Amino acid sequence: MTNCPRQALSISENPLLQTLGDWRWTPELVFAAWEMAETGFPPQDGQEIERGQSGGGFDRLLFKWQKEKPDLESILRSEIDVSLPLNRRGQGAQVVIKVPFYGGGMSFGSISLPTMIGKAGAAKTMGTFTCTGEGGYPEELVPYAPWVITQVATGLFGVREETIQITPVVEFKYAQGAKPGLGGHLLGDKVTSAVAALRETVPGHSLFSPFPFHSVYSVEDHKKHLDWILEINPNALVSVKVSTPTDVDMVAVGSYYAGAHILHLDGGYGGTGAAPEIAKKNIAMPIEYAIPKVHRFLEEEGIRDQMTVMAGGGIRTPHDAAKAIALGADGVVIGTAELVAVECCRCGNCESGRGCPRGIATTDREMSSLMEADWAIQRITNLYHAWKIQLMEILCRLDLNSIGELRGRRDLLFHEDYPETG
Repeated sequence: MTNCPRQALSISENPLLQTLGDWRWTPELVFAAWEMAETGFPPQDGQEIERGQSGGGFDRLLFKWQKEKPDLESILRSEIDVSLPLNRRGQGAQVVIKVPFYGGGMSFGSISLPTMIGKAGAAKTMGTFTCTGEGGYPEELVPYAPWVITQVATGLFGVREETIQITPVVEFKYAQGAKPGLGGHLLGDKVTSAVAALRETVPGHSLFSPFPFHSVYSVEDHKKHLDWILEINPNALVSVKVSTPTDVDMVAVGSYYAGAHILHLDGGYGGTGAAPEIAKKNIAMPIEYAIPKVHRFLEEEGIRDQMTVMAGGGIRTPHDAAKAIALGADGVVIGTAELVAVECCRCGNCESGRGCPRGIATTDREMSSLMEADWAIQRITNLYHAWKIQLMEILCRLDLNSIGELRGRRDLLFHEDYPETG
């Protein structure tokens, strides 16, 4: 300003900042995710990449750093191990993902096909998984089958034996953290002819997934579900996705005795703009309380090391992921962060058939054409790579050599409101 004699230049806040994001996904976090998706590396300019302004949850948990922040070259040269074995039971295939996270279920119907392919392609590149969600298994995902989790939800939409036979992991969705106790709802204007064909329903009609599975009212019923899958594909791992009720620890033990390999805890901070706010904020237990509750109970039962616990529902950053693992999870499941990588602006119009301005949360043919699958693959792969680097940095600063050493290390965390308690 002082260098312009005519005062022709002015500096003001970008008006985009006034409309972008929310308290959990601040504009700074959105911009940081966009930069990581563009470059494949964490921002190096001091930009906020750790937490938002929600006033609670992971935003109030901080690490007790043991070392100074290393430079990027030191991190890349280090031998810190961030891989995660998913099968700890000895039954079924031995599956190890190269990063301690995978993509959560987003069904064809809730998101566009290019978005699904983008998630699958990134999973293949980074040696991890993505999940189909409950809308069936589009043919375009078949080339990515070794990296795709098939979901079986209460509506049984698109569930086919031939896709169960080719998948490494089957996920039973018993409940969703963003709408626990409510099941699923896909409005009629998103049920295009392609969506209806995959789900074996009628175009233009709203679809509902009931809550709960009306064939499961006991651990024995639960086991029959898992046995059904293992009869079709004996090598598959079985994941059980549940929300976080107050008795989630008992649910975890029941899933173990039913034969599950993976327990997917889904908290209420996640979900797209289609999830009802009243359900997200008022029904289930916050994920940061559910994780240590389950972790401790499994330890007391003597079965903690036989069950892989994945936490999801509001994991926005690698710091959130590391905090979840320090609380007791083995790894995390991410969703919204992937959508932000392909330039989701958090406008909240996911529920509408043509409401998404980026062609992400839509099945409309014209809107879906706004995104190319190869571009989405590259963007999400770059985000994953940047996350991997940041997780290695976090482990280095905590003086740990592997992601497994971080599990349950609550002593490395403190709550901002109670710093004296550790």
